[in-house]
Amino acid sequence: MQNKKYTYLIYFIAAVIAATLAIQVYWNFKNYQAGKQQLINEVQASLDNAVNDYYTILAKKNTVGINFENDSSANPFENPKIDSLIRSIDKSSKGFKGLDSIKNGQIDNITVLKASKNDSFFREKKTQNLILNKKYRDSGIQIKNLTRHQSLKLQTDSVPNWKIFASQIIVSIKEDTIETTKMDSLIRQELSRKNLDIDYGILFIAKDSTVQKVNPEIVQPKSLKTSSASKLLPDNSSLDIYFTNISRVILKRNLLGILLSALLVASVIACLLFLLNIIKRQKQLAEVKNDLISNITHEFKTPIATISVALEGIKNFNTENDPVKTGNYVNTSANQLNKLSMMVEKLLETATLDGDDLSLNIEAISLNELLQNLINKHQTLAPQKSFRFQYPENDIILNADLFHLENALNNLLDNAVKYGGEIISVALKSSAQGVLIEVADSGNTLGKTEAKQLFEKFYRVPKGNTHDVKGFGIGLYYTKKIIEKHGGSINVVTAPQTTFKIELPHG
Repeated sequence: MQNKKYTYLIYFIAAVIAATLAIQVYWNFKNYQAGKQQLINEVQASLDNAVNDYYTILAKKNTVGINFENDSSANPFENPKIDSLIRSIDKSSKGFKGLDSIKNGQIDNITVLKASKNDSFFREKKTQNLILNKKYRDSGIQIKNLTRHQSLKLQTDSVPNWKIFASQIIVSIKEDTIETTKMDSLIRQELSRKNLDIDYGILFIAKDSTVQKVNPEIVQPKSLKTSSASKLLPDNSSLDIYFTNISRVILKRNLLGILLSALLVASVIACLLFLLNIIKRQKQLAEVKNDLISNITHEFKTPIATISVALEGIKNFNTENDPVKTGNYVNTSANQLNKLSMMVEKLLETATLDGDDLSLNIEAISLNELLQNLINKHQTLAPQKSFRFQYPENDIILNADLFHLENALNNLLDNAVKYGGEIISVALKSSAQGVLIEVADSGNTLGKTEAKQLFEKFYRVPKGNTHDVKGFGIGLYYTKKIIEKHGGSINVVTAPQTTFKIELPHG
């Protein structure tokens, strides 16, 4: 039941992580799309502004005012000279360079609303007045007004002003094409003003299907495109701008949002994984607790049952009060009580290992002799095992607590006898860095996952409810703590065979 709940929890956490990722990806995608549309709108606005600026500059250059002295009630467009003049301007509009394009003989008198700086019709002093050049003074043109007019204001409520306006014609030259190089410069200025660092190309199609391109390698169907909506463009013509590398601009604009989104996703995933790890650890601790209770119950029940049998034998099967039989029963009970006492003592010692209550009685000991005695002891207890001891000729003396260090090394040999193969090898080495003790067996039944948890308190290699090997799972934990209190370290290697390595400093 607990395993099923844990599985459901894993599925739930995985679903939450997947949903969080999906929501953030969708949110960032929508932001990207919104940023893309905003960028397109800004490029569209820049294009229209550039077109308006282009025709504003063109209007300032190509506007001519003509003033009449005749009766203002007459229609000036019926004047054959005016009709001829306008036709002349229309024919020369493609190369119109200001007033120089107009034939002198067709002009009676003229008022300049905004003259081109390139006009040779006038020469200009430092003042605002315009002075007619000599070649035009000899042409017979009657010049009534040589003042440059910045604007023409029409007051409809004034009859004299209306009559004056009626005697004037303003001719504006509208071209059927555009200069794409000038348009490119204006577009670049607009994009720079909006901080839009994009690569773009321009495509202009005139009404006669003439095509002009700027950066033709960008003018491709795969590029993004927007068209000018300006009414100033020539009829039946189109001006399009193609642009690329917008992703860099959009990502740069949305960088803060993307980073915050990534931070949020990482935080949620980290919290959920941390929670899952805690739950996993709690599950493992619960399993260790159950195994410990089961092992303690099994270990305690054996001597208790033996003592009960001995006492029952004294009570019911020793009616003749045989002292020898009684002594055997008593000795058996005493041995089992000693075993119980040792198990309780070991549990109590384990409780003190994590604190500073455990004090070491440091003395000089011979590691050669200590290991040889332990090997002889286990060889006697397990004659079916083969022990091999490799040690240097010179005796290695170490300052350590004999009682605790002996127990720690005894646990390693006991572990090798219980779980190892038929051959157990012990090696003692000395170097400038310290002392190295290796205990290896040929069993090779320990996995890498199990090796990582081998030194944890109460941990035993899982075997279900099978208790074929006695123990509480505190032997290797005790060994690790004792070695560390001596300033050393212990680790286990699973290949090519299970090997415990202890490193102790000289002292």
